Amino acid sequence: MRHPMNQLYTFFDRYLEPAERLNEVLFGLIMVLIITLGAGALVAKGEDETEDLLKSVIGCNVAWGVIQGWMFVIDAVFERGRRARLFDAVRHDPDAERARAAVREEIDPDLEPFTSDEARAALARDTVRTVKGTEIESTRTTRDDLWGAVAVFILVSATTIPAVVPFLLIDNVRLALRVSNGLLLILLFLTGFRWAALTNINRWRFGFSVMLGGVVMVAIAEVLGG
Repeated sequence: MRHPMNQLYTFFDRYLEPAERLNEVLFGLIMVLIITLGAGALVAKGEDETEDLLKSVIGCNVAWGVIQGWMFVIDAVFERGRRARLFDAVRHDPDAERARAAVREEIDPDLEPFTSDEARAALARDTVRTVKGTEIESTRTTRDDLWGAVAVFILVSATTIPAVVPFLLIDNVRLALRVSNGLLLILLFLTGFRWAALTNINRWRFGFSVMLGGVVMVAIAEVLGG
């Protein structure tokens, strides 16, 4: 029997790209930090707003989890629709050269850094031949879109856990708030560290950059009334 954590990781890996997973976690952590750092002013004045703070943290990220999940579905449908529109145009274009040029315009920006012009030209010719002989994919919402939205919701909502737990374990509100913010900052660093592991970027440098960048984003949001 597979470990539940392995099953959860497989679930996220199936429906979200690595960058999408890390992006949602980063977004959720910053949203929580905006609330908890803002609450520091009230705690400094001696006001115990723990219950309202917890409600705000949980409610905000659950709401944003729903919104981000919905946007995931919209993006997926849009991308399929955009691709279907291109394929439909290629399929019905009697000018083969123009059809290949349309495909090249789509694939060249991504493939140009590591492929030759001849390889891309051959791929464009093959794509045109394939598209002309196949049905255009449906642009309707799929089951995978919906499961991807669920994965997004879970990731954004789960970022509330490190913010909430200290308040459940520590009676001193100021200390709990400091621990909560500290955990969130550490998680920002770890998110950047993990993100860099998927690239050729220095992990430690990028981890600290993400952490500091997150703090700056929170500060800007606070200044602008976020």
